[in-house]
Amino acid sequence: MSLVGKPLPSFSLADHLGNTVTPATFAGHWTVLYAYPKDSTPGCTTEACDFRDNWARLQAKGVLVYGISRDSAASHQKFAGKHELPFPLLVDPEKALLAPMGAFGKKVMYGKEMEGIIRSTLLIDPQGIVRKAWPKVSVKGHVLAIMEALESLGC
Repeated sequence: MSLVGKPLPSFSLADHLGNTVTPATFAGHWTVLYAYPKDSTPGCTTEACDFRDNWARLQAKGVLVYGISRDSAASHQKFAGKHELPFPLLVDPEKALLAPMGAFGKKVMYGKEMEGIIRSTLLIDPQGIVRKAWPKVSVKGHVLAIMEALESLGC
């Protein structure tokens, strides 16, 4: 089920600094919400650092960025600190937002089917409507694709 054209599902999660984040937190801003499988793994580190390295461009557009995984706040704090990530990482061990955003389910890893986080991203407009979704993200070039989408949507 695609969320494109629909409001972001209701949620209340803590970020890695202990702040409560809800859809109201995003109000008035374009927001990138990206789901990733695990802190400090190669693909997830590359993706997070790509957002970090493009932070100035995203900030110039007023875009908020949030990463989300099932990792703990302590794990997120270590990950964010080690890689100097300037954006919040949401803690979602119960899949309260991961599942409704379509970022949790069956996937194949190393030839085995399992359940886990499916690397994916949502682009949310300032009114809280999902304008673009990237299911099953490939890390390479992903932030560039988001920047292009923002441009095409007038941001």
